[in-house]
Amino acid sequence: MANGEEVSNKQVLFKDYIVGFPKASDMVLSTGTMRLKAAEGSEAIVVKNLYLSCDPYMRLRMTKPDRPSYFLPFTPGSVITGRGVAKVVDSNHPNFKEGDLVVGFTGWEEYSLITMTDMLRKIEHTDVPLSYYTGILGMPGLTAYAGFYEVCSPKKGETVFISAASGAVGQLVGQFAKLMGCYVVGSAGSKEKVDLLKNKFGFDEAFNYKEEDDLDAALRRYFPEGIDIYFENVGGKMLDAVLLNMKVNGRISVCGLISQYNLEKPEAVQNLFCLISKQIRMEGFMVSKYNHLYPKFVDFIIPLIKEGKISYVEDTVEGLDKAPGALIGLFSGRNVGKQVVVVGRE
Repeated sequence: MANGEEVSNKQVLFKDYIVGFPKASDMVLSTGTMRLKAAEGSEAIVVKNLYLSCDPYMRLRMTKPDRPSYFLPFTPGSVITGRGVAKVVDSNHPNFKEGDLVVGFTGWEEYSLITMTDMLRKIEHTDVPLSYYTGILGMPGLTAYAGFYEVCSPKKGETVFISAASGAVGQLVGQFAKLMGCYVVGSAGSKEKVDLLKNKFGFDEAFNYKEEDDLDAALRRYFPEGIDIYFENVGGKMLDAVLLNMKVNGRISVCGLISQYNLEKPEAVQNLFCLISKQIRMEGFMVSKYNHLYPKFVDFIIPLIKEGKISYVEDTVEGLDKAPGALIGLFSGRNVGKQVVVVGRE
């Protein structure tokens, strides 16, 4: 393929900055062309995209920032970018050759020219599903690993609560906690997801937060003696209720605040005084801080996958035309497990 031929290239373009909940119409399907040859003299590579990852943080890139942000916003009229799995078609880079499988930042399109190759990692283990590199073996997996083991400092026998627990990160945190001998409860937004947490992922308990009129009472029901560790994915009213139910010297790992991403004015958290009165450590983190742990993480997780000690659920859609709807679905809880878009196969 690396003969420089020009091919048709389906793409998903970002229309313009938005306020409030995103819509599929905020993204535009287009067809361009792509030359399957990296420019001479560059260290760029050309890839064929196979699997794309839909992640909640991408919503933050759809808003025009009014101050510096750690997420670069999308550029209106340009191809949406995100994490994905791809196969190298042509390379001028010494670390990548034609046929290599890579994971990292790529475009929401059939083929991409990648110049920022420092954001790519070559895939070494190909005896597991390639799509796993968008989730359990990708950013969500490392997020769960670092956020739980490094930030939460867990101990055997502790009580652990996880919000958005059936998502790409939460389902792993719960299983890590069970492997440590912790008591684990998760919240999710449907009966199907609650059943998944208890029957597939081995959570001790789980509840549908949409069916609870009083989140404080729900947490007291499942944690009569309080919560040692809270893995935060949601924010807002859930965080407020959790603060009331934390134990003294509890730890809160703040991974995401998905309930707040589409609000023009974020909800106020009322119970922050609990941080003082209960001597709680609450720490936000960026997974990029822990990229150096990725080899250690892979050595840890691959045997667990192969031995069937860790389960992982993906929600897969086929085709770039389904990508906008798949991304939007994250914010209404439509997906069950890690949301993946299949663009092509090897």
